[in-house]
Amino acid sequence: MKIKFLVIRFSSLGDIVLTSPVVRGLKQQVDDSEIHFVTKEKNAGLVTSNPYIDKVHLLGENINDLISDLERENFDYIIDLHQNFRSNRIKRTLKVPSFTVDKLNFQKWLMVKFKINRLPHQHIVERYLATTSVFDVKDDGEGLDFFIPAEEAFNPKELPEMFRSGYVAFVIAGTFATKKLPVAKIVEICRNTSYPVILLGGKPEMEAGEQVLAQSKGNVLNYAGKITLNQSASLVREANLVLSNDTGLMHIAAAFKKKILSFWGNTISEFGMVPYRTNNASLQLEVKDLKCRPCSKLGYQRCPKKHFKCMNDIDTSLAVRWIQENFN
Repeated sequence: MKIKFLVIRFSSLGDIVLTSPVVRGLKQQVDDSEIHFVTKEKNAGLVTSNPYIDKVHLLGENINDLISDLERENFDYIIDLHQNFRSNRIKRTLKVPSFTVDKLNFQKWLMVKFKINRLPHQHIVERYLATTSVFDVKDDGEGLDFFIPAEEAFNPKELPEMFRSGYVAFVIAGTFATKKLPVAKIVEICRNTSYPVILLGGKPEMEAGEQVLAQSKGNVLNYAGKITLNQSASLVREANLVLSNDTGLMHIAAAFKKKILSFWGNTISEFGMVPYRTNNASLQLEVKDLKCRPCSKLGYQRCPKKHFKCMNDIDTSLAVRWIQENFN
């Protein structure tokens, strides 16, 4: 007899990728398990290609439609990896045993407001996996998953010839401005490295990418906002190195075990969101001992202190040196 699990994570890109060890663990370690996943419509592509997920349910405009759909499934258990108003409503309605992630909101609030660190030395993936401990699911040590359908990958033959023998993928995206490395810093890094660089991000980063391109020395391609997520992910997969802000493509890079240099602005690694189980050469660059940092668990569209030292004071020469030491 099958055991039907409903895993809930509505958003965002990186958070959904970080749930992949839970999905894989339930599917591989619980006999006769059937895994259903619920997320927002716009994030469907992140999970529909996952072979460990049997069925995807999508949240559209009306949560009542979703709940009606879920009620017909007769789930045995719910794994809530989002813990918000909507996931709580689903749990109350379905009335089956549920296991919910601890988001550490109070500990994060203490750290942001008073710089009192009560955060555990624990990655969020470990907290996600804790929700499955009652089923004896163990960390298999395999890290994250991300699956790209072959027909949705970027065709490497479309790259200019100088990029076909190796390049740096530079993820300039970020949900909030205070999580993004400033354009001037990106320009410094691109101009001081001898290797080809491909800029990646969404439509909000297209203009920044064009600014970097205009100031480059001919070794930069700007694909930010110009290609699909899976095309961007496949360029990350094939890159020699990945430079990234704290954003979703960073976690996709971790799924591919890439060497990642990540930049940390208003958020801190202690929140448990650093690249997970990635290449040993990976490194986090941050300005430590700033009294104002972290200023938020998420981010802002401008620095509350107006100086943005957490990003402006990052030493780009360290990034250039890391590229030179790890490219091959």
